[in-house]
Amino acid sequence: AFLKSVAAGTYDAVIVDSSDPIGPAQELFEKPFFESIARALRPGGVVSTQAESIWLHMHIIEEIVANCRQIFKGSVNYAWTTVPTYPSGMIGFMLCSTEGPAVDFKNPINPIDADASHNKTLGPMKFYNSELHKASFCLPSFAKRVIESKGNDLENSSRTMEAANHNNNGQEGD
Repeated sequence: AFLKSVAAGTYDAVIVDSSDPIGPAQELFEKPFFESIARALRPGGVVSTQAESIWLHMHIIEEIVANCRQIFKGSVNYAWTTVPTYPSGMIGFMLCSTEGPAVDFKNPINPIDADASHNKTLGPMKFYNSELHKASFCLPSFAKRVIESKGNDLENSSRTMEAANHNNNGQEGD
């Protein structure tokens, strides 16, 4: 309801920290909600939203990816991270941008060196680094096939290059 009340193009970024798509939270995974996010974002604006586990909810992810590709006209990426306390030990998320210059979500603008101190009070990062960030976009073959089957690739230019390499080098195994 909140996003429907804001003027179009109000936000640079929207971060959705939702619960699972059960009961009232289900609408946070449906097309009208994604449309309200896209409307609230400025051109080139970005959204990050919870998108379930490839091990448990591939059918939900498939629908989320299809909706995001229809609605967000910029970059659309599925990524994941480990969360030991979650069922299956991981959770996925969508990173999308509205129409405008493509956003390269896979490569951090400000790379993080695992040993560097980015916060003088807390010291160096304990978990996150640039390599881990890039790896969060790597998917098992079964998930990659399903996600790529939902329309344009997560990054159009990357997919074109990957497809050309794939066709020249044969098929990948699982």
